[in-house]
Amino acid sequence: MDFTPHGVVPAMVTPFDHNDRLAEPVLRALVERLLNDGVHGVFVLGSQGEYFALDMDEKKRAIEIVVETVNSAVPVYAGTGATTTREAIYLTQMAEALGANAVSVITPAFISPNVDELYEYYRDIANSTRLPVLLYSNPGRTGIQISADLAHRLSHIENIVGIKDSSGDLSLTADYIRKCGPSFRVFAGRDTLILATLLYGGAGTVAATANVAARLIVSIYDHYMAGNLDAARAAQSALAPLRAAFSLGTFPAVVKEALGMTGLDVGPARKPVGPLSEGSRAQLRDVLDTLGLLQDSKS
Repeated sequence: MDFTPHGVVPAMVTPFDHNDRLAEPVLRALVERLLNDGVHGVFVLGSQGEYFALDMDEKKRAIEIVVETVNSAVPVYAGTGATTTREAIYLTQMAEALGANAVSVITPAFISPNVDELYEYYRDIANSTRLPVLLYSNPGRTGIQISADLAHRLSHIENIVGIKDSSGDLSLTADYIRKCGPSFRVFAGRDTLILATLLYGGAGTVAATANVAARLIVSIYDHYMAGNLDAARAAQSALAPLRAAFSLGTFPAVVKEALGMTGLDVGPARKPVGPLSEGSRAQLRDVLDTLGLLQDSKS
């Protein structure tokens, strides 16, 4: 599939049943719900998808299910980052063999590679595949930030096509866009900055809240593309309390519990992450009720 990365790409959760196994029917149902909500792609095995908590067989099966369910309706992005270059290449080649359309590669966690080592990490991964590669910078989770200068250097590699920027630093987002040029696609990874990123010249968003509120986020993008900035601002403002609710529990439990409240039981996050407190659950329920998304008041 030839495509230009753009639009709203939900960073999907990975559903588990209550025996801690991959819940395959629920994953299919989530994908189908997102397609019905008008998303422009789906992202499997990202941070919100608990890539760090899945074994290799589970990762393979998750990609297989998403590719099968999407059935070429939109591009499938697979998260293939790892602590070592060797494992990241293995995952990237596996994703390519399974039919993913692009990969998103987060910076290594735990270790702290220098700039040249980080460049080589991405260069070697890109050289191992024919797929488009989206860099993924999430310094709050990995402790490593991709600088605008490094992104510019990496943008000269033919199949490195853009970046998901979860830094929350709009000045850095603007620098990616300014230094790397229009063919390098910059995606908002902080859901409160979707419209701001688009206004700076970004391509869209890879959004965790899109698991729950995909139609609202698609409306931000659609209103922006239509030049209706007042409506886009209103939609972005409406989304803000849901993103703020991430602080109500340990990542990534909040989105999973929110999905249950919207009528899709995706199960718990993997331990040691636990459920929300009753007080936090009540606050989350209020946010979803305000957005008109609450389906089960007892969730």
